[in-house]
Amino acid sequence: MSDPNEPKRTLYAGKFISLVARGRWEYATRDSAQPAVAIVAVTDDDRIVLVEQHRTPLGANTLELPAGLSGDAPGAEDEPLVTAARRELLEETGYVAQRWRELVLGYSSPGLTDESIVLFLAEGLSKAAPGGGDESEALTVHEIRLDDAIEWVTGRNTPLDFKVLAGIALAQRERSRRRTSASDEI
Repeated sequence: MSDPNEPKRTLYAGKFISLVARGRWEYATRDSAQPAVAIVAVTDDDRIVLVEQHRTPLGANTLELPAGLSGDAPGAEDEPLVTAARRELLEETGYVAQRWRELVLGYSSPGLTDESIVLFLAEGLSKAAPGGGDESEALTVHEIRLDDAIEWVTGRNTPLDFKVLAGIALAQRERSRRRTSASDEI
């Protein structure tokens, strides 16, 4: 185990990530101090909005939540996370949301990287643009019934970003809580 007080040594510095070492442990680190954002977008008719896009490290398309970096543009290093989430949702899916809620902060692969990600729930969706990503992306947008989403994503022969499963579970939990509190009202 590495000593957490031991200083990091940079082994390689790229444009967006660096490879560092602490003791004998090597890992990737994002050069931005901000977490990334991922959006659990649920339509009014209970469909979760997912994106499919090519990922070079896998050499294949993957199913993912709409997501992106925050604070990565020069001059926007302190960008609020919800602002980044709104931008990414619109850019990738064409949707805007009336209601936003921060769900959880977690780590994408803690043995490999220190990258943290905040998941947001976005509701009250309306279509404002075509979506599909920016000029460097070619995304396909999928809208899947929330109740069928786990079967749909695991039944495909497409690599899956595990954050999708967390997003589905959190959205289903939120919907269940709302149904329970509505039934408790007199």
